[in-house]
Amino acid sequence: MILLYPLTTEKAIKAIEAENKIMFVVDRRANKPEIAKEFEKTFNAKVEKVNTMIRKNKKIAIIKLKPETPASDIAAKLGII
Repeated sequence: MILLYPLTTEKAIKAIEAENKIMFVVDRRANKPEIAKEFEKTFNAKVEKVNTMIRKNKKIAIIKLKPETPASDIAAKLGII
């Protein structure tokens, strides 16, 4: 399992609403193409690009979705907003 759980910080919520991005904590060994493929398969959504950053003990993926797939819909499915 590559996608561990969605990030629910204030910054993550703003990214969902303003930039059509959703943030997930992911497996530290996962690369960008693997993250995009897993997200598309799990949520049936088109990914435009993936950025990653490594923090103290976790890797965070910032997934930008294509305009035809609103991040707010996926966030609602997950119960974030």
